[in-house]
Amino acid sequence: MRTSARARRIGFVLFAVPGLALIAASVVILIVGPAHRWPVAIVGVLCVAAFELGRVPLAHSPQRTPAASLPIVALPALTPAVPADVAVGIIALGVLLVIFTRTGRIGVAFYGAGLAGASAVVSVLIITAWDSTLPLIVAPSACLGFLVIVLTVESIRLRVTKARGTVARVLALSPVRIAGMAAACVVLSSVASSWSDFGLPFIESNSGPLNAIVVLLALTLIALAGKLVLHNIAMRRRLTGLITGASSLTALSRYARPGAKGEADDAEADIDTEVADILHTAIAEAIGLESVSLLSRPAGRGEIDAPVALGRRVKRFVVVARDPMDVGFTAEDRTALTALAQAATVVVTARRNLGGLTLRADTDPLTGLPNYGAFQKSLAALNESRDYSEALAVLFIDLDDFKRLNDRFGHGIGDRVLGELGRRLRGVVRPDDVVARVGGDEFVIILTHLSSLAEAKSIAERIMAVSGEPLTMNGLTFSPILSIGLAYSAHRESDIQQLVQDADRSMLAIKKSRRRGGPAKESTINISGHRSSQVNDIVARAIDEDRLELAFQPIVSLMSGHIWGFEALVRYTDPELGPISPGSLVEKAKGLGRIDKLTRQVAEKAMAAAAEFRLIDDRIMCMAINVEANQILPYRAGSFLAELAERYPAISLCLELNERSVVRVSSAVREQAEHLRDVGLMIALDDYGSEDSSVDALVRVPMDILKIDRSLVDDLADIRQREVLTALQGFGDSLEYSMIVEGVENELMASRLHEIGIRNAQGFHYGVPQGFEATIARLEQFGATAVVQAKTGTTGVGQRALASPVV
Repeated sequence: MRTSARARRIGFVLFAVPGLALIAASVVILIVGPAHRWPVAIVGVLCVAAFELGRVPLAHSPQRTPAASLPIVALPALTPAVPADVAVGIIALGVLLVIFTRTGRIGVAFYGAGLAGASAVVSVLIITAWDSTLPLIVAPSACLGFLVIVLTVESIRLRVTKARGTVARVLALSPVRIAGMAAACVVLSSVASSWSDFGLPFIESNSGPLNAIVVLLALTLIALAGKLVLHNIAMRRRLTGLITGASSLTALSRYARPGAKGEADDAEADIDTEVADILHTAIAEAIGLESVSLLSRPAGRGEIDAPVALGRRVKRFVVVARDPMDVGFTAEDRTALTALAQAATVVVTARRNLGGLTLRADTDPLTGLPNYGAFQKSLAALNESRDYSEALAVLFIDLDDFKRLNDRFGHGIGDRVLGELGRRLRGVVRPDDVVARVGGDEFVIILTHLSSLAEAKSIAERIMAVSGEPLTMNGLTFSPILSIGLAYSAHRESDIQQLVQDADRSMLAIKKSRRRGGPAKESTINISGHRSSQVNDIVARAIDEDRLELAFQPIVSLMSGHIWGFEALVRYTDPELGPISPGSLVEKAKGLGRIDKLTRQVAEKAMAAAAEFRLIDDRIMCMAINVEANQILPYRAGSFLAELAERYPAISLCLELNERSVVRVSSAVREQAEHLRDVGLMIALDDYGSEDSSVDALVRVPMDILKIDRSLVDDLADIRQREVLTALQGFGDSLEYSMIVEGVENELMASRLHEIGIRNAQGFHYGVPQGFEATIARLEQFGATAVVQAKTGTTGVGQRALASPVV
């Protein structure tokens, strides 16, 4: 920081001294020179000041970024009427007056004047060197030279010096803004040069000082108009920042920030950091600044502040600073800062009040522990957020003979015993474990991050030992006797309440044993026989070890009578439990966080099978698999599916999205669906008509195929069903997608569908879903013929139960 301050002072001195010298020299020359130069000089200073007012930040955000103005535009109008050294001094003086007016800092003003003067000297040298050889480009070149020097010096200064506070970085320059400034520089300097040589349009040309004054006044009007435009842009930015900041802060007020008992007294730790971050961003957007800080002091020189209550105990100020060379703070800036600070204070107060209400609603008032509702929320969250193989356990704890203690010694003693027991339980568990009081004399503990049942039992024994130590109150000594039921869960549970019930039953078994003569004078732990769902383990193992099997059902053309594709349906048969229903298999995979892995395995096996099918009959050109809409996103299964399709260019991979999964789809899903179609995959909307279908579903996601659910074709004798199908086929023709009717059971249904113009169908009439070997055998015997006389496999009830597509 000392090095930064020293660099700042050196830079200011290097330019402040020349700036002072240039101004002094020009004044002396004016004093000893002809009197007609003074009006030109005065109007020139006004013109330069007008252009200096229009400083433009050259990054997208006005936070600690080089800014530039174009006072050099006055140079072509000044040099015909006053000497070049006087013109340079006039430019330096105009810049000095504006900077001093907006900052009140004479050192900063002289630095700016010196920088402008030094850059103007370079511009004069360019004019002197090129005026006779390149008269058409000399003025623009001189102006661009001025701009390059100012930007270079300012960029170096901002990178060498450092700022305080949150927003204290030099932002990348915007090429668009630099190009715009350069274009303005070229146009305005060319105009100024032309007017100086030939006079203003529609105004009789005058020579000498009078013409210079007219040109300078015209340029001043242009500069003031530009300043008005910049002011409107700044006001629009300020309004946008205020609206965005207020909206973000208001959104936060809906969420409680619950505290905790024993919260640190340190005022720094008590600041609502989330609100503070949003406040910083909103102020930066609304005001435009170099730094914003939360300080215990009010604003200093060159800063503005507003009081804000982001902590409980210490009054704080949000203090905003700008770069010394930037525009000074206005009344509008102060108003915007105050409004945002007050909004932040209101939000913090609301969050704290709401957090307090939430905390009281979730806290047992006697022990300060979470209550039953908070326990249930914590257990559900811990179960959902843990890895599948991460174990946890629930301890259900009952304090025996508590009613007798209350009746004998009074509720006051009973309450103190419960309070002390809660304190002991909280003190003995690990930091990530949860202790709650769920009833009169009942407590529960959630043990997290376990690796084995033995570890859970060891922790429970330590809890029992510490909690069962004698305690003394009012001269009375008690030895708490606890009944502890332990239920251990090795994997994520699909029904976490079953774990709680098992722990409760284990605890009740101890109490029942005591009533039947079991150990009554010592605490006891009973371990439940609960294990994570056996089906969960089976499904997880089947997916992890890639044991899934596929069945294939034909998709046929009613026009040609041939199979053109298959739908792949997932199957799994456990050696002990037997077949697991496809619906259960998929739902378990979702709960286990393995649905994307399942989909990738199904897709890869299905496409490999399709390649084998096509070797037998090349009319097989499509393989369909079932996915949910969000699964097509790149980070889930989308990228894999696109790469897989590239490996099989002769086969179209069709992704069937069930209608339920596209009820609410994001723009990212729609964009990904379009991308997948562009790279050769097909998108199908599956099960249309199975629920509360609407026409909206037909345009919600880009698609190539619409699959009609069997519920819309179960009674084709009903003319209404036929009319609906005809209308849907018409939609398909208009929107350029194909339609497949599922659930075709017999020849009568097939013929009626053909009569009303349906072109594609799928169902038991063409074959039940069969495994890979059976499908190969069918194709080798019958080829792609849609209907075969001697059907392979059976079509019994058991087979039909497994024939529904898996979603």
